[in-house]
Amino acid sequence: MVLLDVRDPFESTISREISKLQNEMNTLFERFFGRSFPFARVQNYPAINIYHDTDNLYVTAELPGIKIQDLDITLEEDSLTIKGQKSSDSGDDINYYRKEREIGQFNRVVSLPIRIVPENGKATLKNGVLVITLPKAEEAKPKKIEIKLG
Repeated sequence: MVLLDVRDPFESTISREISKLQNEMNTLFERFFGRSFPFARVQNYPAINIYHDTDNLYVTAELPGIKIQDLDITLEEDSLTIKGQKSSDSGDDINYYRKEREIGQFNRVVSLPIRIVPENGKATLKNGVLVITLPKAEEAKPKKIEIKLG
């Protein structure tokens, strides 16, 4: 028995050409602007995960080296704001070979996917990971439907 490959024969060629073109464009932009494009700076700091269980919504954020006194967390019914200040871990008279970790203020606003009870939110910071626990509003919690035999 012989199996035939029925994939589009042009698909891999097209995707390779698009990938090649994208790499060439990236190289041109890097030569002109340097490694970071001034018009494409999107701040996604801190990196976050959002997940939930039956009763709570959880937001975890990576904040290495941040002190709790340098954080400000604001919670509204449909959004969460994490503000803070990243300080330099070295003096001003340092000459860097490479500097990828930025310092200064950050502000991350996250839209929450479900309704929560803002007054009962709590946060902990341990080993550079911020964990925010937000209780779900009653209307956002799953409801059990009873099945009746008919």
